[in-house]
Amino acid sequence: MDKQDGHVVGEPGAVRLDDPWYDPLASGWGESDDAADERNAGRNTAPTPVPSPRSAAHDEVYLTVQRSAAFQEVRRRYRGFVVPATALFLTWYLAYVIAATVAPGLMAHRIVGALNVAMFAGLGQFATTFLLTWAYARHARLRRDSAALDIRWETQELTGGNIR
Repeated sequence: MDKQDGHVVGEPGAVRLDDPWYDPLASGWGESDDAADERNAGRNTAPTPVPSPRSAAHDEVYLTVQRSAAFQEVRRRYRGFVVPATALFLTWYLAYVIAATVAPGLMAHRIVGALNVAMFAGLGQFATTFLLTWAYARHARLRRDSAALDIRWETQELTGGNIR
């Protein structure tokens, strides 16, 4: 008898990873509650505890924070960086794709050795991705993080701690 993971192969409940008929949904992931209830109908299992909803007071605190001038300022700073940066990067990317499609002669123009305009523009795409990531992290650290942390602490004090 072969054994795998402490189970005898062929025994109910023994799962072989190389089994082509292995159904990942049998583990309960991705199923609706009705399907899981039908599958567990014959077993003596305790029902899954349902988390208690937040109180109305918590909801009111979060709505108040969302309407506050400090929160709106953090959102304004976020949008002030993200919207132009996204538009600029998408324009640069689309210009690269369109130039590669419309002007293959220009993109094939050699600059240094075997490197042509298309290679430099493609490498420029990677460089601008890293540059944009660095700029976003710097902007967040210098312009938003401290204000957002202050809002978080204020919210935690108003709600009475970290209640989920």
